[in-house]
Amino acid sequence: MFVIAGLGNPGRQYAHTRHNVGFDTIDKLADKYRINVDTKKFKALCGSGVIDGQKVILVKPQTFMNLSGESVREVIDFYKVDFETNLIVIYDDISLEPGQLRLRAKGSAGGHNGIKNIIAHLGSQDFPRIKIGVGEKPEGYDLADYVLGHFPREERKLIDELLERAGDAAVKIMTGDMASAMNEYNKKV
Repeated sequence: MFVIAGLGNPGRQYAHTRHNVGFDTIDKLADKYRINVDTKKFKALCGSGVIDGQKVILVKPQTFMNLSGESVREVIDFYKVDFETNLIVIYDDISLEPGQLRLRAKGSAGGHNGIKNIIAHLGSQDFPRIKIGVGEKPEGYDLADYVLGHFPREERKLIDELLERAGDAAVKIMTGDMASAMNEYNKKV
């Protein structure tokens, strides 16, 4: 069994913002594989299904980004999932340009508060993740305003394609191995 957690903030005002690309990727996977992500438990919206023969739990924590670890920990504990191999976390990264993915088997939070909180709750930074490039904040912008802002119209199509690729990368991690997924998806498009 795999747990795929997409990070974001709950609430209509945050829908489709840079910080919510994790939620948006979960929505793409849910649509593609006909999984309803509407069960409220573990401080999250969850849905269970099967993707390419693998049982999967799709998770959208509803704790707000900075407390994502509370929800992820509850899911991991309940399903007794080995987070080092069977958890995939999807989230935004301002150090990557829009259109770029970066898959990692483990690593630091890199300044991302949602990941920082997950690491604190798991007691480890050894879990697979997919980082979605949302671009660096422009000079003079407040970081919070930037990541909670929406993509310009000209970037939206690129981001929608990237969300599809991020979902495909998660499936590749589940059905193949991390090394081959990294080789395939860590290239610039």
